[in-house]
Amino acid sequence: MRRLAAGLASLVFFALAATACSDAGPSNSGQVSLNFATQAGPAAARGTALGVVSTPETFTDGTNTLVISRVELVVREIELHRVGVTEDCASGVGGDCEELELGPLLVDMPLGTPGATRSFSVELAPGSYDKLELKIHTPSASSDDAAFLQQHPDLVGTSVRVTGTYNNGPVFTYTANLEAEMEFELNPPVTASETGATDLTLFVNLDGWFRDAGNALINPETASPGQSNESLVQQNIQSSLRAFEDEDHDARDDHGTDHP
Repeated sequence: MRRLAAGLASLVFFALAATACSDAGPSNSGQVSLNFATQAGPAAARGTALGVVSTPETFTDGTNTLVISRVELVVREIELHRVGVTEDCASGVGGDCEELELGPLLVDMPLGTPGATRSFSVELAPGSYDKLELKIHTPSASSDDAAFLQQHPDLVGTSVRVTGTYNNGPVFTYTANLEAEMEFELNPPVTASETGATDLTLFVNLDGWFRDAGNALINPETASPGQSNESLVQQNIQSSLRAFEDEDHDARDDHGTDHP
């Protein structure tokens, strides 16, 4: 199973009522928060202030050095899948998926910040959920993306954008038009109740993005659309994501030993 700024201003807070895949909404609801992280760190108290300024992250293979100063992802259709249901959320069948955010949503990753940073919190129907599903989405001139592109016209045709330097060279901007449906198992399932809140973290391992099969760093310019490493880096991006329950916001799975 695949494990899924102008600063953190783009991590806007949403107070959206979660809507089931069917038209019916929950009469009683719990709450779930979705957090993003690139580094594990110390536990943070619930409700800790989240206005943290991102700082560049540096990666090396002993010969080459990559400095990443900004990472932006466009995601949409973030949904939780109820335990015991065979259909996936993308099928649109039944009413057993809870929609957290329809999007498109621009995520400005919290670089250089140990621990998880909250993006948004929503209500959802009480129950147990065993999968988180989302799409990495390339905005187009379609009506569904019109409002998003009014705010971010420079992201038409772009789902991933990375800014940084390679071997102290000039600043590069890597872009990708990656379209991918991501599904993350939550084991054990997370339980939403009417009396508590649940925290999930989407962890992105940036260290693996611009590396070849031998773990050597590659020049991000060789991964741009049409270049030799385009497919390699897009596959690396997809395999770098994980999702898990993270009540203490330390960017580690609360129930596992396979920590980032």
